[in-house]
Amino acid sequence: MTKRLIYQVYTGKRSKLYDHCTASVKAYAKDINEKESPNNKVDYIIQTQPIMKIKPDVFATNRSKESYEKYGGFLPIYEKENAFNYWDRYDQIAIIDADVWIRPGTENIFNVMNHETEFAGMAERTAPILPWYKEKLIGYTRMQYSSLTDVDWRWNESGAHFYNMGVMLLNRHIVQYLKGKSKRYETGREFIERPEFKRFVDGLGAWKWSTDQTLLNYWVKKEKMEQQELSWKWNALYTAISNEDAKKAYFVHFFLKDKLPNRGEDVEKLMEDVNE
Repeated sequence: MTKRLIYQVYTGKRSKLYDHCTASVKAYAKDINEKESPNNKVDYIIQTQPIMKIKPDVFATNRSKESYEKYGGFLPIYEKENAFNYWDRYDQIAIIDADVWIRPGTENIFNVMNHETEFAGMAERTAPILPWYKEKLIGYTRMQYSSLTDVDWRWNESGAHFYNMGVMLLNRHIVQYLKGKSKRYETGREFIERPEFKRFVDGLGAWKWSTDQTLLNYWVKKEKMEQQELSWKWNALYTAISNEDAKKAYFVHFFLKDKLPNRGEDVEKLMEDVNE
């Protein structure tokens, strides 16, 4: 029996977009369970209250006070690493952002993961991205990753090879890289609070506006995990690809809120763009 979990975090202000997207993920888990054998059931958990409450060092942080004070003094961007606390109960975990919509009828994502895989994700530069985003991507990767010279980013003309962490697929083998001091493995809080990650949490330099994405990419690359690149269709970046391509995708990630119709609140327009 393989125990599987889909984990989402949806805290803070309610949103029509997040309501719609998380409802689609919950329905997806239900659909998988109706089709799969009892030995391959998928549990679904959505975290609606902050648990880890990771705080930047107020004496060292480069982040604006508003970025954490408006959430009670902590950074909600690190809450989804709370999923690491479930490795005592599950063999595979998919962590999916609250702004990801799943097309009805999509196959079971866990079934595409190879047995030896430790981490699977979509590398942004492998997607059919539009020219404007390709240009943005080059600048972004140089800013985020050029100073992290102790790992191999496989640079090319499109920038660093990094994963978009809006959809992460993890195998329990990954716990070997979560080496706790007093327990079998680190909790999510212990992981984020590692001294080596403090610079990311504090938003030093180019990481002032970073989420958990740079931190996680650095971790995956530095540990030289057994990685698997997912097709862009499992994490299609809305507006970064054409609407025609988005209509072919399994998961659509509405990741740039400023570029969404009515900042994502016009869900009907979004669905028109990604459906035939």
